[in-house]
Amino acid sequence: MQKIQTDKAPAAIGPYSQAIEANGVIYTSGQIPIDPKTGEVVAGGVEAQAMRVLENLKAVLTAAGISLANVVKTTCFLADMNDFAAFNTVYAKYFEHNPARSCVAVKTLPKNVLVEIEAVAVK
Repeated sequence: MQKIQTDKAPAAIGPYSQAIEANGVIYTSGQIPIDPKTGEVVAGGVEAQAMRVLENLKAVLTAAGISLANVVKTTCFLADMNDFAAFNTVYAKYFEHNPARSCVAVKTLPKNVLVEIEAVAVK
């Protein structure tokens, strides 16, 4: 296993890695809408937060030597399922190949953000 780390995405806020590569598969930890330059949650609604999350995810995958095009599965967590349509609008701009996906609403996300995404990708 190889740990994936980049300063272009937020540092882990707990005892975990941004991503791990094992046998050519990259497993990312959930990315939340923290600006890696400021360490702060981005302002704005679900669209702004989804965009930041996806940019963070892209940075982690770039550090692994791949791109969003290599993603085969995402798991998306929303604080409010009423944001589903707005979230999908942003998400679709990043994933033209439509990887498999689960999307669920959860009671609370870290730092009370509106969205979190984790991904599985292949080299």
